[in-house]
Amino acid sequence: MRIGISVCSSYQMTDPREGAQYMVERARAARHANLDMLFVGDHHATPSHYFQNTPMLGRMLAEWNANPAGALYLLPLWNPVLLAEQIGTLASIMKGRFILQCALGGSHKQSLAMGVNPKDRAPMFEDALAIMKDLWAGKTVDHDRFWPIANAKISPVPSEPVEVWVGAVAPAAINRTARVADGWLGQPALGLLEARNQANQYRQACAEHGTNPSAVAVRRDIFIGESSQEARRVKDQYMAKGYRGFAEDAFMAGSVAEIAEQMMRFAESGFTDIIVRNMSSDQGQALSTIERLAEVKVQIR
Repeated sequence: MRIGISVCSSYQMTDPREGAQYMVERARAARHANLDMLFVGDHHATPSHYFQNTPMLGRMLAEWNANPAGALYLLPLWNPVLLAEQIGTLASIMKGRFILQCALGGSHKQSLAMGVNPKDRAPMFEDALAIMKDLWAGKTVDHDRFWPIANAKISPVPSEPVEVWVGAVAPAAINRTARVADGWLGQPALGLLEARNQANQYRQACAEHGTNPSAVAVRRDIFIGESSQEARRVKDQYMAKGYRGFAEDAFMAGSVAEIAEQMMRFAESGFTDIIVRNMSSDQGQALSTIERLAEVKVQIR
Protein backbone atom coordinates (compact mmCIF):
# COMPACT_ATOMS: atom_id res chain seq x y z
CA MET A 1 0.00 0.00 0.00
CA ARG A 2 1.46 3.32 -1.13
CA ILE A 3 0.39 6.55 0.58
CA GLY A 4 0.40 9.81 -1.34
CA ILE A 5 -0.99 13.26 -0.67
CA SER A 6 -3.06 15.68 -2.68
CA VAL A 7 -2.29 19.06 -1.14
CA CYS A 8 -5.35 21.27 -0.80
CA SER A 9 -5.29 24.19 -3.26
CA SER A 10 -8.28 26.16 -1.90
CA TYR A 11 -7.89 28.63 0.98
CA GLN A 12 -10.15 31.28 2.49
CA MET A 13 -7.66 33.73 4.00
CA THR A 14 -7.46 37.36 2.85
CA ASP A 15 -3.80 37.33 1.76
CA PRO A 16 -3.28 34.78 -1.04
CA ARG A 17 0.44 34.57 -0.23
CA GLU A 18 -0.48 32.88 3.04
CA GLY A 19 -2.41 30.13 1.26
CA ALA A 20 0.41 29.55 -1.21
CA GLN A 21 2.87 29.27 1.69
CA TYR A 22 0.61 26.71 3.37
CA MET A 23 0.89 24.53 0.26
CA VAL A 24 4.68 24.79 0.24
CA GLU A 25 4.84 23.89 3.94
CA ARG A 26 2.60 20.85 3.42
CA ALA A 27 4.76 19.65 0.53
CA ARG A 28 7.84 19.99 2.74
CA ALA A 29 6.13 18.01 5.52
CA ALA A 30 5.14 15.31 3.02
CA ARG A 31 8.78 14.96 1.98
CA HIS A 32 9.90 14.64 5.60
CA ALA A 33 7.23 11.97 6.13
CA ASN A 34 8.58 10.20 3.01
CA LEU A 35 5.15 9.93 1.43
CA ASP A 36 5.08 8.02 -1.82
CA MET A 37 3.48 10.65 -4.08
CA LEU A 38 2.66 14.37 -4.19
CA PHE A 39 -0.28 15.87 -6.10
CA VAL A 40 -2.29 19.07 -6.50
CA GLY A 41 -5.79 19.50 -7.91
CA ASP A 42 -7.48 21.48 -10.68
CA HIS A 43 -10.40 23.94 -10.59
CA HIS A 44 -11.13 27.16 -12.46
CA ALA A 45 -13.21 30.33 -12.15
CA THR A 46 -13.61 29.80 -8.41
CA PRO A 47 -15.11 32.38 -6.00
CA SER A 48 -12.28 31.94 -3.45
CA HIS A 49 -8.52 31.51 -3.76
CA TYR A 50 -7.62 28.39 -5.76
CA PHE A 51 -3.94 28.10 -6.59
CA GLN A 52 -3.39 26.82 -10.11
CA ASN A 53 -1.71 23.45 -10.42
CA THR A 54 1.14 23.91 -12.89
CA PRO A 55 2.92 26.87 -11.22
CA MET A 56 2.18 25.61 -7.70
CA LEU A 57 3.51 22.13 -8.44
CA GLY A 58 6.63 23.66 -9.97
CA ARG A 59 7.24 25.52 -6.69
CA MET A 60 6.39 22.52 -4.52
CA LEU A 61 8.78 20.25 -6.40
CA ALA A 62 11.60 22.31 -4.88
CA GLU A 63 10.49 20.83 -1.53
CA TRP A 64 9.99 17.29 -2.84
CA ASN A 65 12.24 14.25 -3.35
CA ALA A 66 12.66 11.68 -6.13
CA ASN A 67 9.30 9.99 -5.48
CA PRO A 68 6.57 10.37 -8.13
CA ALA A 69 4.54 13.56 -8.28
CA GLY A 70 1.89 15.03 -10.49
CA ALA A 71 -1.35 16.94 -10.75
CA LEU A 72 -4.99 16.54 -11.60
CA TYR A 73 -6.02 18.18 -14.86
CA LEU A 74 -9.62 18.44 -16.06
CA LEU A 75 -8.67 17.69 -19.64
CA PRO A 76 -11.62 19.25 -21.55
CA LEU A 77 -10.72 22.63 -20.02
CA TRP A 78 -7.18 22.63 -21.42
CA ASN A 79 -5.59 23.04 -24.82
CA PRO A 80 -3.82 19.67 -25.12
CA VAL A 81 -0.69 21.07 -26.79
CA LEU A 82 -0.21 23.65 -24.04
CA LEU A 83 -0.84 21.04 -21.34
CA ALA A 84 1.52 18.52 -22.94
CA GLU A 85 4.22 21.21 -22.97
CA GLN A 86 3.61 22.14 -19.34
CA ILE A 87 3.79 18.51 -18.22
CA GLY A 88 6.92 18.02 -20.31
CA THR A 89 8.50 20.94 -18.46
CA LEU A 90 7.34 19.74 -15.03
CA ALA A 91 8.68 16.26 -15.78
CA SER A 92 12.04 17.88 -16.60
CA ILE A 93 12.11 19.76 -13.28
CA MET A 94 11.38 16.75 -11.12
CA LYS A 95 13.58 13.77 -10.33
CA GLY A 96 10.81 11.15 -10.25
CA ARG A 97 8.03 9.95 -12.51
CA PHE A 98 5.16 12.29 -13.45
CA ILE A 99 1.67 10.94 -12.77
CA LEU A 100 -1.16 12.67 -14.61
CA GLN A 101 -4.45 12.44 -12.75
CA CYS A 102 -7.26 13.47 -15.07
CA ALA A 103 -11.04 13.68 -15.22
CA LEU A 104 -13.90 15.22 -17.16
CA GLY A 105 -14.79 17.87 -14.56
CA GLY A 106 -18.32 17.60 -13.22
CA SER A 107 -19.22 21.29 -12.92
CA HIS A 108 -21.17 22.72 -15.87
CA LYS A 109 -20.59 26.24 -14.50
CA GLN A 110 -16.83 25.65 -14.57
CA SER A 111 -16.95 24.25 -18.11
CA LEU A 112 -18.98 27.19 -19.39
CA ALA A 113 -16.65 29.67 -17.70
CA MET A 114 -13.77 28.07 -19.63
CA GLY A 115 -15.66 28.16 -22.93
CA VAL A 116 -16.38 24.42 -23.10
CA ASN A 117 -19.73 22.88 -24.03
CA PRO A 118 -20.46 20.39 -21.22
CA LYS A 119 -21.95 17.97 -23.77
CA ASP A 120 -18.55 17.69 -25.47
CA ARG A 121 -16.57 16.83 -22.35
CA ALA A 122 -16.29 13.05 -22.87
CA PRO A 123 -15.04 13.13 -26.49
CA MET A 124 -12.81 16.14 -25.69
CA PHE A 125 -11.30 14.15 -22.82
CA GLU A 126 -10.42 11.19 -25.05
CA ASP A 127 -9.10 13.37 -27.87
CA ALA A 128 -7.00 15.49 -25.51
CA LEU A 129 -5.41 12.43 -23.89
CA ALA A 130 -4.65 10.83 -27.28
CA ILE A 131 -3.12 14.09 -28.56
CA MET A 132 -0.89 14.47 -25.50
CA LYS A 133 0.31 10.86 -25.67
CA ASP A 134 1.32 11.38 -29.30
CA LEU A 135 3.13 14.63 -28.46
CA TRP A 136 5.02 13.01 -25.57
CA ALA A 137 6.06 10.25 -27.97
CA GLY A 138 7.69 12.90 -30.18
CA LYS A 139 5.05 12.75 -32.90
CA THR A 140 3.71 15.66 -34.96
CA VAL A 141 -0.02 16.16 -34.42
CA ASP A 142 -2.88 17.63 -36.45
CA HIS A 143 -6.41 17.88 -35.09
CA ASP A 144 -9.51 19.73 -36.27
CA ARG A 145 -12.45 18.47 -34.17
CA PHE A 146 -12.21 20.49 -30.94
CA TRP A 147 -8.94 22.38 -31.34
CA PRO A 148 -7.55 23.76 -34.62
CA ILE A 149 -4.15 22.11 -34.21
CA ALA A 150 -1.78 22.01 -37.18
CA ASN A 151 1.70 20.50 -37.32
CA ALA A 152 2.19 20.53 -33.54
CA LYS A 153 5.34 19.08 -32.00
CA ILE A 154 6.69 19.77 -28.51
CA SER A 155 9.97 19.78 -26.63
CA PRO A 156 11.00 18.85 -24.01
CA VAL A 157 9.15 15.58 -23.79
CA PRO A 158 9.15 13.59 -20.51
CA SER A 159 12.26 11.45 -20.04
CA GLU A 160 10.11 8.53 -18.92
CA PRO A 161 6.49 7.69 -19.78
CA VAL A 162 3.81 9.75 -18.07
CA GLU A 163 1.60 7.48 -15.96
CA VAL A 164 -2.09 8.30 -16.45
CA TRP A 165 -4.73 7.83 -13.74
CA VAL A 166 -8.37 8.68 -14.38
CA GLY A 167 -10.93 9.61 -11.74
CA ALA A 168 -14.17 7.92 -12.76
CA VAL A 169 -17.44 6.94 -11.06
CA ALA A 170 -20.04 6.00 -13.69
CA PRO A 171 -19.75 2.49 -15.22
CA ALA A 172 -19.11 3.90 -18.71
CA ALA A 173 -16.37 6.16 -17.36
CA ILE A 174 -14.76 3.28 -15.43
CA ASN A 175 -14.80 1.21 -18.63
CA ARG A 176 -13.19 4.09 -20.54
CA THR A 177 -10.52 4.34 -17.83
CA ALA A 178 -9.59 0.68 -18.32
CA ARG A 179 -9.28 1.33 -22.05
CA VAL A 180 -7.28 4.58 -22.17
CA ALA A 181 -5.38 4.91 -18.86
CA ASP A 182 -2.85 3.16 -16.65
CA GLY A 183 -4.72 3.45 -13.36
CA TRP A 184 -8.03 4.33 -11.74
CA LEU A 185 -8.64 6.81 -8.91
CA GLY A 186 -11.73 6.35 -6.73
CA GLN A 187 -13.51 9.45 -5.51
CA PRO A 188 -13.18 10.75 -1.93
CA ALA A 189 -16.93 10.59 -1.18
CA LEU A 190 -17.04 6.79 -1.57
CA GLY A 191 -17.38 4.58 1.48
CA LEU A 192 -15.29 1.42 1.62
CA LEU A 193 -18.00 -0.90 0.27
CA GLU A 194 -18.85 1.36 -2.67
CA ALA A 195 -15.16 1.96 -3.40
CA ARG A 196 -14.53 -1.80 -3.37
CA ASN A 197 -17.44 -2.39 -5.77
CA GLN A 198 -16.16 0.25 -8.21
CA ALA A 199 -12.62 -1.13 -7.96
CA ASN A 200 -13.98 -4.57 -8.88
CA GLN A 201 -15.78 -3.02 -11.87
CA TYR A 202 -12.52 -1.44 -12.94
CA ARG A 203 -10.52 -4.67 -12.65
CA GLN A 204 -13.19 -6.51 -14.63
CA ALA A 205 -13.06 -3.84 -17.34
CA CYS A 206 -9.26 -4.12 -17.44
CA ALA A 207 -9.58 -7.87 -17.96
CA GLU A 208 -12.03 -7.31 -20.82
CA HIS A 209 -9.68 -4.80 -22.49
CA GLY A 210 -6.56 -6.87 -21.81
CA THR A 211 -4.90 -4.11 -19.79
CA ASN A 212 -2.83 -4.46 -16.62
CA PRO A 213 -3.48 -1.52 -14.24
CA SER A 214 -0.53 0.19 -12.58
CA ALA A 215 -2.73 1.59 -9.80
CA VAL A 216 -6.09 0.98 -8.17
CA ALA A 217 -6.18 4.08 -6.02
CA VAL A 218 -8.66 5.96 -3.85
CA ARG A 219 -8.81 9.46 -2.40
CA ARG A 220 -9.49 9.90 1.33
CA ASP A 221 -9.96 13.06 3.38
CA ILE A 222 -8.02 12.46 6.59
CA PHE A 223 -7.30 13.66 10.10
CA ILE A 224 -4.86 11.87 12.39
CA GLY A 225 -5.09 12.93 16.01
CA GLU A 226 -2.70 12.51 18.88
CA SER A 227 -5.47 10.34 20.34
CA SER A 228 -8.73 8.74 19.25
CA GLN A 229 -10.59 11.32 21.30
CA GLU A 230 -8.96 14.26 19.52
CA ALA A 231 -9.66 12.71 16.12
CA ARG A 232 -13.32 12.11 16.97
CA ARG A 233 -13.72 15.68 18.23
CA VAL A 234 -12.26 17.22 15.06
CA LYS A 235 -14.21 14.88 12.79
CA ASP A 236 -17.48 15.67 14.58
CA GLN A 237 -16.81 19.40 14.18
CA TYR A 238 -16.46 19.07 10.42
CA MET A 239 -19.37 16.62 10.11
CA ALA A 240 -21.63 19.05 11.98
CA LYS A 241 -20.89 21.66 9.30
CA GLY A 242 -21.83 19.22 6.51
CA TYR A 243 -18.24 18.80 5.35
CA ARG A 244 -18.39 18.51 1.53
CA GLY A 245 -21.64 16.53 1.82
CA PHE A 246 -19.68 13.35 2.57
CA ALA A 247 -21.07 10.36 4.43
CA GLU A 248 -19.35 9.57 7.73
CA ASP A 249 -17.65 6.43 6.39
CA ALA A 250 -15.97 8.44 3.61
CA PHE A 251 -13.52 9.99 6.09
CA MET A 252 -10.39 8.61 7.66
CA ALA A 253 -10.12 9.95 11.18
CA GLY A 254 -8.42 8.41 14.18
CA SER A 255 -5.16 7.77 15.95
CA VAL A 256 -2.10 6.48 14.10
CA ALA A 257 -3.04 2.87 14.87
CA GLU A 258 -6.66 3.39 13.80
CA ILE A 259 -5.66 5.03 10.52
CA ALA A 260 -3.25 2.17 9.78
CA GLU A 261 -6.09 -0.30 10.39
CA GLN A 262 -8.47 1.66 8.13
CA MET A 263 -5.89 1.77 5.34
CA MET A 264 -5.24 -1.95 5.63
CA ARG A 265 -8.93 -2.58 4.91
CA PHE A 266 -8.43 -0.88 1.56
CA ALA A 267 -5.25 -2.86 0.92
CA GLU A 268 -7.13 -6.07 1.66
CA SER A 269 -9.76 -4.97 -0.89
CA GLY A 270 -7.11 -4.75 -3.60
CA PHE A 271 -6.28 -1.04 -3.53
CA THR A 272 -2.65 -0.23 -4.27
CA ASP A 273 -2.66 3.47 -3.32
CA ILE A 274 -4.41 5.84 -0.95
CA ILE A 275 -4.12 9.53 -1.79
CA VAL A 276 -4.96 11.59 1.28
CA ARG A 277 -6.07 15.17 1.60
CA ASN A 278 -6.18 17.11 4.86
CA MET A 279 -9.64 17.38 6.34
CA SER A 280 -8.65 20.19 8.71
CA SER A 281 -8.10 23.68 7.35
CA ASP A 282 -6.00 24.52 10.42
CA GLN A 283 -2.37 24.52 9.28
CA GLY A 284 -1.02 23.13 12.54
CA GLN A 285 -3.46 20.22 12.47
CA ALA A 286 -2.76 19.61 8.78
CA LEU A 287 0.98 19.46 9.31
CA SER A 288 0.60 17.18 12.34
CA THR A 289 -1.54 14.79 10.29
CA ILE A 290 1.10 14.68 7.54
CA GLU A 291 3.86 14.07 10.07
CA ARG A 292 1.90 11.20 11.65
CA LEU A 293 1.52 9.53 8.27
CA ALA A 294 5.17 8.53 8.62
CA GLU A 295 4.16 6.47 11.67
CA VAL A 296 1.20 5.04 9.77
CA LYS A 297 3.54 3.85 7.02
CA VAL A 298 5.71 2.08 9.59
CA GLN A 299 2.72 0.30 11.12
CA ILE A 300 1.37 -0.78 7.72
CA ARG A 301 4.71 -2.12 6.47
